[in-house]
Amino acid sequence: MWDKMIMGYDFYHIALWFIAYSIIGWGLESAYMSWCNKKLTNRGFNKGPFCPIYGFGFVGALLLFQPFADKYVLLYLVGVVSGTAFELFVAILMKKVFGEVWWDYNDKPFNYKGILCLESSIAWGFYAIFLFTFLQKFVSHTTSLIPENVGIIFIKTTAVIFVLDFTVQLTRALGIRYSMKQVREIKERIKQRYDRLS
Repeated sequence: MWDKMIMGYDFYHIALWFIAYSIIGWGLESAYMSWCNKKLTNRGFNKGPFCPIYGFGFVGALLLFQPFADKYVLLYLVGVVSGTAFELFVAILMKKVFGEVWWDYNDKPFNYKGILCLESSIAWGFYAIFLFTFLQKFVSHTTSLIPENVGIIFIKTTAVIFVLDFTVQLTRALGIRYSMKQVREIKERIKQRYDRLS
């Protein structure tokens, strides 16, 4: 499972990078919003320091944009278009599932229904360039220092904690009552599925 190749990268490294980008994205966005709000702000859906939209976004960009890695103008344009499209997709999905979008660009110039804005779209292009010129090299080097057996334990533990955290927050967000018995049952089901994958 861990050495299964996906677009030139093994699953083990993709999983580690996904976790790293989810944590980095959460940290950067929470720091920025804390500065804007002048108080500590957790920008993740979960209670923990994990924002998977950044994991999907950066790992997805890394896999899909590889052919443009050295063509900075094209990489920038692809980053703008795909980042904006991804943000729109997530906003539509959130609106359907939760009835609201968890960001608001209405105070930004050139915004579309408060879910897209020119400032954000421009930033996606620079993020794409930053990913290939610096960030991926840093993340790849840092994660390579982790022994593989430790890395696998870290990935599994992070996945279980994230799923439990997400389940609880989703239950709360949807207004469904839950009990500790239900949480234990969910935990047991996750453990059983997890054991089958190992």
